[in-house]
Amino acid sequence: MSREYPAKIFRSGNSMALRLPKALGLAEGDMATIVQDEDGGLMIKLADKPKRKFNVAKVVGSVPGLRLIPDEERLFEERRLTFD
Repeated sequence: MSREYPAKIFRSGNSMALRLPKALGLAEGDMATIVQDEDGGLMIKLADKPKRKFNVAKVVGSVPGLRLIPDEERLFEERRLTFD
């Protein structure tokens, strides 16, 4: 199901700008590509948003009593790796 929204074109500096309705749910800074077909029609394709990365440094500083394991306490069991 497609919907139509009115949009206004206006001048912004030396460029033309298109005011997009809030109902589209776009956020400031979202990236998009505008594609023009042979008939002059326009299509807006939103770029994929980057995946959020987990920052462990923020967690370490926010948990009282949490400390990193010193290298001498890190125990690893030796094992042979096999590849199928």
